[in-house]
Order: sequence, then C-alpha cells, then structure tokens
Amino acid sequence: MLDAAVYLALTYLLASIPFGLVTTTLAGGDVDIRTAGSGNLGGTTVARIYGWRLAGLVIALDVAKGFLPVAWSLVAWPGAGAAWHGAVLLTAFLAHCFPIWLEFHGGKGVATGAGGLLALTPVAAVPAVGVWGRALAATGRSAGAALAATAAVVGLAWRFDPDVLPVVGALALGIVTTHVSNLRRLVRGEEGAVVRPVRWRRGASTEGPERPTAEQVLREGPAGRSAAIWRERVSDPLEPTVPPDEE
Repeated sequence: MLDAAVYLALTYLLASIPFGLVTTTLAGGDVDIRTAGSGNLGGTTVARIYGWRLAGLVIALDVAKGFLPVAWSLVAWPGAGAAWHGAVLLTAFLAHCFPIWLEFHGGKGVATGAGGLLALTPVAAVPAVGVWGRALAATGRSAGAALAATAAVVGLAWRFDPDVLPVVGALALGIVTTHVSNLRRLVRGEEGAVVRPVRWRRGASTEGPERPTAEQVLREGPAGRSAAIWRERVSDPLEPTVPPDEE
C-alpha cells in the first residue's frame, strides 16, 4: 500500500495536469488559452474560445482529476476518516489551481472540486450539480452558477452528511477565493455570459420600442433566434385578396 504522503504527492502531480491547455493544443487550436481572456485554464475559457464541445471534454477530465484520487483513497483506506479523504480532495483542488507544470498558474478548481465531492459525498454533490446546471441556464454566467452550487453543497452537507462539513467548508472557501475577481465583475454587471440564458426573449428582428408582428413572433424561437419550423407566410385575414387570374 502506498504511503499517505506519497499518495498525496502523486495526487498533486496528476491533478496538476492542465487538461484545458493539453486538450486545446492536441485539437490544433491556434489560441493559447493562457493568454486569452482571464487566462483561466478551465472549461469556461475553453468554451468561450473553442465552444462547448471541446469544453465538455475538458470539464470531464477536470472532474476526473478530483473524482479518481478520492475514490481510490476510499478503496485503499476504507477505515480512514473524512479528514484523510478530504485532504486528498483538497490536494487535487489546489493542484488544479496551482499546477507545478505551469508555474503554479491554473484554473478556478470548480470542476476538480466537484469531482472530489462526487466521490466523497454524492448525497450532497449530486443535487448541487443540479443547482449549477439550473443557475447556468438561468443566468448564462459560469461564475454565478459555481457560487450558487457552492452555497448549495455546503447546505446539503450540513443537512445530510455533517461528517464531511469541515472539508466541504474548506473547499467552498477555496472556490470563493478563486472567484474574487468574478464576484467583483458580477457586482458591477460586467461578468460575461458563456451560454445564452433560457428566456422567452425576442431577437434583433424588432428594433426600438415597436412590438413584434405576428409573423415575427411565429418565425422566432423561444430564445429570439430564427426558427426553421415555420415556413408559411402569415396573412392578414382582413386584407383583400387578389384572384390568381387578376394578378
């Protein structure tokens, strides 16, 4: 069996792998995510530059960086308490935020922390992931969704798994710390969206204070984008029609 210190060292080295940079480089991306936007190496930056298909892979790999070390520690040290497994989780989180391979400049740690919590306390983590998804859909802002999920997981751990509450609290403090700049932008209304909020809004086909016409409403989808499902021209039933032979 591995010594505990060796295991923590291996966890740090493996969780330091910057999958955001590695994945975009292997995909042939011509933009270095370290020099784009905030320079964050997580899935949000990848989504802004390369889209959600590639970002989804990055997020999955970052989740695995937290999940696998904690899951294996639960198998290898079944009698250890939450403090030991929490130390593994926090090591993976810190490794993602401060990777040795990139001079200790990494990401925000949300996905990696979430992966560790999924292994350590799924009863709290799974509903919190749902909160993250709902908040992201409602606001379109990744930072706001992450902070909402962080608050949710603390409350859920306090209610359903109090043994891990100190670990969850420490992780929550770390996530808030890495999101200080995002919090400032959220307060100023300057935080950019990574997805379009799910709302019934009309697009740019109507300019100014004028109300949309019936044809515009029928041609647009729920998010205001043009929908391809309506092809028939909408005619005014009171408008006089011209017989074909008189045209």
